[in-house]
Amino acid sequence: MRRAIGSELSFPVLMARGLAFIFLSSLGLVMFGDQDASQSGAANSTKPQAASAVYQSDETIVVRSDLVVIPVTVTDGNGKVVSTLEKEHFTIFEDKTRQEITHFACEDSPVSIGIVFDASDSMLPKIAMARQAVNNLLANANPDDEFFLVRFSTEARVVVPLTGRFDEIRSQVGALQVGGSTALLDGVHLAMAQMKHARYFRKALIIISDGDDNASQWTVRDLKTAVREQDILMYAIGITDSSIYVTGVGPSLTGSALLNAITTQTGGRLFSVKNPKELPEIAYKIGGCLRNQYMLGYMPNHSEKDGTYRKIRLQISRPKGYPRLHAVWRQGYYAPRE
Repeated sequence: MRRAIGSELSFPVLMARGLAFIFLSSLGLVMFGDQDASQSGAANSTKPQAASAVYQSDETIVVRSDLVVIPVTVTDGNGKVVSTLEKEHFTIFEDKTRQEITHFACEDSPVSIGIVFDASDSMLPKIAMARQAVNNLLANANPDDEFFLVRFSTEARVVVPLTGRFDEIRSQVGALQVGGSTALLDGVHLAMAQMKHARYFRKALIIISDGDDNASQWTVRDLKTAVREQDILMYAIGITDSSIYVTGVGPSLTGSALLNAITTQTGGRLFSVKNPKELPEIAYKIGGCLRNQYMLGYMPNHSEKDGTYRKIRLQISRPKGYPRLHAVWRQGYYAPRE
């Protein structure tokens, strides 16, 4: 554990002792930059600058405890994770009412990670990059992480169940045969089901694909509904053709648009790659996001267990000398009922 404030127990221990909660795919984005030049008095002050340009989301968290815990990822303008902030740099509001942060941690704790690997015909010219992506991800993992591998083409199947043996994942990815049509959504759904066997509280899926889908039984709408019922963070390494970005809904989504639609439902993101030289940096960024989340916990002032939706807003006071900061967090939760 790197830092923990407000509790003698780490967050994984708190979860194991019954402070369980279920996060259901939501996303907030804020950019923290220089204040307007007209505010020169504030700019010259040593007081940290605060900003709250929030991009709202209607996604939710369901909480099964009086303790509300919000995971937050902070990056700079280059996408590099910033893990040196302290509790006093964060302010949380629930339904416009400021909350006291009672638990704070930034931990490199183990994660259960599923790799969802596209082995369809369309990946044939890109398979070397896809395999390299897996090797880079494993190289950036916490040694205590566990992985599993789902391969999809015409059908999806679990190739390697959850294991701490990274070499087994490397070996099986290297031996995968390419061919068939593409059932990407079915592959993601199968991986979500596999997460029921996960050892760790923190869970993530990493999709490696060009984003095509022409064989899934599951639809985009079905998958989004299923994602809202899970606490799984999703990222995608999109080995895509930048000219293929079809917008719309349902079956018209393909390529980068489809991968983006899946990952943003969970608070994750899509990393598009066109050159193999970009893969180490992308793997490093994903590893940083997984290993350097802030966990902010508070006991709500509004304690009624009425099942209502509570909106969460986050502000960060940017310390002096820090660059522009970007933060991603989950935007709300449903209070428990009596």
